Amino acid sequence: MFLSLLKTMRPRQWAKNVFVFAALVFDLKLFNPLYLTRTLIAFGLLCLIASAVYIINDLADIEKDRLHPKKKHRPLASGKLSKGVAVAAAVAFIGIALGGGYALDLRFGLLITAYLLINILYSLWLKHVVILDVLLVAAGFVIRVAAGVVLVDVVRFSPWLYICMTLLALFLVLGKRRREITLLESQADEHRSVLANYNLQFLDQLIGTVSTSAIVAYSFYTFSAENLPQNHTMMLTIPFVLYGIFRYLYLIHVKHEGGAPDELFFKDRPLMITFILWGLAAVAVLYLAQ
Repeated sequence: MFLSLLKTMRPRQWAKNVFVFAALVFDLKLFNPLYLTRTLIAFGLLCLIASAVYIINDLADIEKDRLHPKKKHRPLASGKLSKGVAVAAAVAFIGIALGGGYALDLRFGLLITAYLLINILYSLWLKHVVILDVLLVAAGFVIRVAAGVVLVDVVRFSPWLYICMTLLALFLVLGKRRREITLLESQADEHRSVLANYNLQFLDQLIGTVSTSAIVAYSFYTFSAENLPQNHTMMLTIPFVLYGIFRYLYLIHVKHEGGAPDELFFKDRPLMITFILWGLAAVAVLYLAQ
């Protein structure tokens, strides 16, 4: 039962919460013990609230998941995890996360409350609304970034990073939608009704628009943000972003992958290495090239 609950909590998807560290890194406070500790606590609380959301989503989708070739093996859909245990765990996680969040910082508490409410509405209703469904998933990533911002008293965090995060999140979510359509084919709308309002041509146009915009926005950030070195060395990180986006496009169009972004990240070594190299390069520029 414990292992089934842990699987339903989606620990691999906790990697998404790493975006709460964006403000800490890009505001040059990575080595500040106070802000580092606050951000680490925030990361843990976000993992709990995210796990509660995943449990709620699985409870709402239990019947449709049984029709999915892969999701039918999830603990709730397969019957390995009882609904009662899942509900109790979700309530406990929400209580701990919200209590800890408001104790840590009022603004942080409000943000994770908003994250929870948006995701509950998404699970119960808004995931069936075309276009709005992908925008709300992307909003979850932006909230993670904002949650980190309020904890470290930022003074040099560029608004460009919010734009880049929004576009990157949309890029990944649209890729996931595309994969769902190609995987499920004619049964796509039976698993997720909103997929009936999408087709590959429409998704490919959206993915092309968002990926191009993400590259442009990040490029503007590298030479226009006020907190960056005046010698524009942050522009040296652009090739990593280009390769990462191109690699993801290759995976969804040629390899016909692009499911859950976290799974793809851990499975595709070139994509993982690119992200790590970009992070190391960005930190080097921010902390050594000033």
